[in-house]
Amino acid sequence: MTDTDEAVERFLRKADSTYEEYEQGYADADVTLRRLKSHIDALRDAVGN
Repeated sequence: MTDTDEAVERFLRKADSTYEEYEQGYADADVTLRRLKSHIDALRDAVGN
């Protein structure tokens, strides 16, 4: 597995977890979007874009 594959899998796990917390009512939309943005930024850094 490449570093990019691992970064994508990590992102998907974190994004799914973030969305689940929102769906369960543990986080509001603003918090959810900020967390998703940080996960997107981490993915971009990991793949070098």
